[in-house]
Amino acid sequence: MIETMKRFEAVIFDMDGVIFDSELLVIKCWQVVADKYGIKNIEDTCHKCLGLNKDATKELMLGVYGADFPYDEYKTEMSALFHEQAAGGKLPMKPGVTGLLQTLKKNGRKVALASSTRKAVVEQELRDAGILPYFDRVICGDMVKRSKPEPDIYLEACRQIHVMPEQAYAIEDSYNGIRSAHAAGLHPIMVPDLAPVTEEMQELSDVILDSLTEVEKYLFFI
Repeated sequence: MIETMKRFEAVIFDMDGVIFDSELLVIKCWQVVADKYGIKNIEDTCHKCLGLNKDATKELMLGVYGADFPYDEYKTEMSALFHEQAAGGKLPMKPGVTGLLQTLKKNGRKVALASSTRKAVVEQELRDAGILPYFDRVICGDMVKRSKPEPDIYLEACRQIHVMPEQAYAIEDSYNGIRSAHAAGLHPIMVPDLAPVTEEMQELSDVILDSLTEVEKYLFFI
């Protein structure tokens, strides 16, 4: 792990797998589609897509299953299944989300979101959960040219909230997200979800914590 920083101006959150317990539901919905159409090893492929935006995900899927793979058709079917189960505030939040957001705002820290998901989906999910007002800026995968693991989305988030990257923490669960935040010069905090901790993640992260409740303690009480 790299040297830690406790004096900070902002925290930038990933969304899926960090704020919402959504990654497993996505994989389950993909598995339904995979079972229907005989798509092999979909769970492994989904794990490789964690943290990627829609274009990078499509590119990866086509690379695995071939150029004639009807990705758009299958993705539409998967998304319909997902939204049936997640829309209207039904998507569960991770433990400690609201407490951490409240503490950050109470202490005058800026808060942003850097999610690879499309902006329309991101804002609706945050709105349904009642937490959209906590975020000073929401930066999404369709607002930058390059997907995580490239640094673009975190650099844009820092630009929009007028904070230098080295003065911000990034909270991520995926390998691509940690790589992106580290490449942008932020201080990554990994809160693992589906992806297990690796030696690389230990090297790139300031700290690895079990939950957002532990992140709050780390930032303010330790």
